[in-house]
Amino acid sequence: MKEVQEFLKECGVYYLSTIDGDKPRVRPFGTAEIFEDKLYIQTGKSKDVYKQIEKNNNVELCAFKDGRWLRVSGKLISDDRVDAKKDMLDKNPDLRSMYNENDDNSIVLYFESATATFYSFTEAPRVIEF
Repeated sequence: MKEVQEFLKECGVYYLSTIDGDKPRVRPFGTAEIFEDKLYIQTGKSKDVYKQIEKNNNVELCAFKDGRWLRVSGKLISDDRVDAKKDMLDKNPDLRSMYNENDDNSIVLYFESATATFYSFTEAPRVIEF
């Protein structure tokens, strides 16, 4: 899982796909932190992405860098605990201009039953499950 998180951090931006009714929705994200041995991302409860995850928590993300790419698919589980949000915001201080661990909007989510697959044009795919 650490390798997955490090790759996402190196990329800087990855794209998260959700389902909105019967339509896919994709948007850029940047947060990827490990807390209590789980891979977390962060967003706002007021955003459409969170509302879509609440209805269907099956997601996939994709990131690309230097001829290698990563796909992570799994379920995102909301964690509204202050200490989980604080950890994310402490590791991503730029988010503090928009979020606070004590507000009613900030939410962190962790991957459950995730499959991460590393791909490249020169090597066979490599799978990590967490």
